[in-house]
Amino acid sequence: MNAIDQTRRMLSLVTYLKERPGARVEDVARAFGISEDELVSDLDVLPMCGTSFRGGDLLDIDTDGERIWWHNPAALAAEAAEPLRLAADEATALLVAARAVSTLPGLRESDRQALLRATAKVETAAGEAAGASSRLSVTFESEGGVFADVDRAIAERRRLWIRYYSPARDEVTEREIDPIRLVSVGHTYVEAWCRRSEARRTFRLDRVAEIKILDEPSAPPEIELRDLSEALVQPAAEDPEVVVEVGPGGRWVAEYYPHDSADELPDGGLRITLRTPEPASLRRLALRLGRDGRIVSPPELADSARQAAREALAAYDGLEAVRTARVVEAGVPGPHAVPDGSGDGRE
Repeated sequence: MNAIDQTRRMLSLVTYLKERPGARVEDVARAFGISEDELVSDLDVLPMCGTSFRGGDLLDIDTDGERIWWHNPAALAAEAAEPLRLAADEATALLVAARAVSTLPGLRESDRQALLRATAKVETAAGEAAGASSRLSVTFESEGGVFADVDRAIAERRRLWIRYYSPARDEVTEREIDPIRLVSVGHTYVEAWCRRSEARRTFRLDRVAEIKILDEPSAPPEIELRDLSEALVQPAAEDPEVVVEVGPGGRWVAEYYPHDSADELPDGGLRITLRTPEPASLRRLALRLGRDGRIVSPPELADSARQAAREALAAYDGLEAVRTARVVEAGVPGPHAVPDGSGDGRE
């Protein structure tokens, strides 16, 4: 039984119970082909549903274990329906959000005008409550403009030009992409056909430095939709294999990185085998892990990670030496000096 099937059953259950006040639990369970425990579980959820979350609008349904009682069935009756009313805080939030969205760059003009007309109607209906919303404003981060342009390009089936920062290579590249869809998993991404690499790629919107909608039509190859339940970025079988060993403090890697295997180590750590199209990008992971992990193979990547760690330590030591020298030149005791405790009353 999946969530959609359960939702359908519960909607049917509402109609069934409305027509049968005081229905017996065993009879209802039998009618729906479920156990009494499953029915009671549904009944625990129904009181959290209704036309709104205000008192009296939620379904007032309970059971004594033998019969089911619905105390306010008229709340959903057509004759009892009332016009939608917004509280002052709800009206304020709606108006502020609507005005903010209307300023998004890349929003189609027809959509903007429709939104402004709807906003004006809400302002009129809200009356005095609309006054507070005029004193509030929302500013979207740069990603908002990128999102709007990508969304528009998808809707109009047009190609995009972007300047994109790749952390794996630590460089900004220019690309033309045919956007396919937007995906939100923690961050927001656009899945697209990249004309530069001639392959499907996923780009994180907050790494897009510049974006333009081109006149060329977007024509990505026919692509089979993927199951994103495991991970947004899924490695291919031909991607290079990397082996990472982590201690107990690094076990989180197996939770955040798609991997082929994760074998237990005697010290409570893991030996993780994974695949990635850009092994060099895992140097950052090695630096982040510190003493909690290391790259085992391929050997050249392990050597590269160790070299990056040595360079980072050398840079840190150099900065610390410069800071200490400046402190000494200023006549202030350095970080290893021991103050004599005189003159200020402190020990």
